[in-house]
Amino acid sequence: MKKGQILEGYIERVDFPNKGFAVVEDEEKKVIVKNTVPKQKVRFAVNKIRKGQAEGRLLEILEHSPEECQPACPHFGACGGCTYQNLPYEKQVEMKEAQIHAMMDAAVDGDYIWEGVKESPVREGYRNKMEFSFGDEYKDGPLALGMHKRGSFHDIVNVTECKIVDEDFRRILKAVLEFATDAGLPYYHRMRHTGFFRHLLVRKAVRTGEILIDLVTTSEAQLDEARLVEKLTGLSYDGKLAGILHTTNNSLADVVKDEGTKILYGQDYFYEELLGLKFKITPFSFFQTNSLGAEVLYEAARSYIGETKDKVIFDLYSGTGTIAQILAPVAKKVVGVEIVEEAVEAAKENAALNGLDNCTFWAGDVLKVIDDLGEVPDLIVLDPPRDGVHPKALEKIIDFGVERMVYIACKPTSLARDLELLQGRGYQVERIGCVDLFPSTYHIETVVLLSKGEVDSKKIRVEFSLEDMDMSEFQDGATYPQIKEYVLEHTGLKVSNLYISQIKRKCGIGVGKNYNLPKSEDSRQPQCPPEKEKAIREAFKYFGMI
Repeated sequence: MKKGQILEGYIERVDFPNKGFAVVEDEEKKVIVKNTVPKQKVRFAVNKIRKGQAEGRLLEILEHSPEECQPACPHFGACGGCTYQNLPYEKQVEMKEAQIHAMMDAAVDGDYIWEGVKESPVREGYRNKMEFSFGDEYKDGPLALGMHKRGSFHDIVNVTECKIVDEDFRRILKAVLEFATDAGLPYYHRMRHTGFFRHLLVRKAVRTGEILIDLVTTSEAQLDEARLVEKLTGLSYDGKLAGILHTTNNSLADVVKDEGTKILYGQDYFYEELLGLKFKITPFSFFQTNSLGAEVLYEAARSYIGETKDKVIFDLYSGTGTIAQILAPVAKKVVGVEIVEEAVEAAKENAALNGLDNCTFWAGDVLKVIDDLGEVPDLIVLDPPRDGVHPKALEKIIDFGVERMVYIACKPTSLARDLELLQGRGYQVERIGCVDLFPSTYHIETVVLLSKGEVDSKKIRVEFSLEDMDMSEFQDGATYPQIKEYVLEHTGLKVSNLYISQIKRKCGIGVGKNYNLPKSEDSRQPQCPPEKEKAIREAFKYFGMI
């Protein structure tokens, strides 16, 4: 098998995240082919071979799986948003359950109770927030507004019939595309860093029906604000239009970033209701994107944590304080810690709105703030971002020695890594369950209950040799691939090993001998741009390297 080779294979299974394993005739090893489902026969091109594992790019489905169905969405296959629209919902859940159960079996020491997957109460139109991008469907084609094309960072697919949002989202999407096309202004080109239209952010409260619309542009041209307001207020909505906003974003990264937001109509917030509580939502607030599914998730977490009367609970990575406020009525006190200051202010405001005076919220990195809280918790809830908990922060969390801990994970691979440390320090996994907040995609939430075992109170002698160990994963806090992944996920920027090594030197971090040095004194190397340097430094801070 070699790179570039065209092969055919049968998809034996699909592992998380979206990794189909193709069995190829006369080949010993299976090939990973994404965007496939079990029992399909596919044609693919081998595009990567690393450490003996080949990966292929799907070219054609030769034979459909007997489990497949007709996708409800006409954009499926072209749009990169959904992966499993071609499977009945019960088959999606069945596959996700098998994937996560297998991962947890491998990660957990000893027996535990597996509680399966709780289904989303809604399968279509479930999202309360969407970030659409401007671009073109092909080079120099007409203006498009929608989602990234599957497998592409540049091409955009118009998704005016998207099925994971409701009709109000689709109305707004069509209207804004018409407005932008009529304006005759270019979209922001991600490579050339020029252009005007960037993103469209739409949020809708499920309980109240209130809608926020935020058009994101650069400052390269003047927005016809009156025409935009006229266009959007003239639509007929199933819900109620709460506000129309204009956000300016001149950053290089292809992410929605607030560098100044102007209210063009109404207000810049609305209220959502969850489990009897009210939450103020702004354009950039963190809030679960499936409101009804979030209720199922938080009820599961509440049942896992058990008796909370007269208990002090730490809600770490608390976002806008949703979990903290759900637990507060039945706890002595809840302390939330969140790194995003805006989210902390929203959490304080929401707690006051709900009449909860036993919640306090701290702004800062859990790793740094946890030493200053001045209290010892009885119980801890962890709801970290996709990267999981920083190892140094997790060590400090474990040192509290709480009897029970609930971990809510949006990325099971990060959870599996963190469970290794938790179990090594004496925690035992009691229960694991999942909640499907994201039908038609491979994403899923996992909830774990851990209890304190006896191992941590005893000293265990372990002998090992460093000579045969690969220590590269532990040098300087993080590997180059880990830093690249962090930067891409948090900023949308791609950085090279060369740029990382340049910033390492600036920060006084050791770099391997001759690593990425010029071959001669006269060689000229590209220098890391300021925006990428800032992103790399943020990654260094996250991994405790500076």
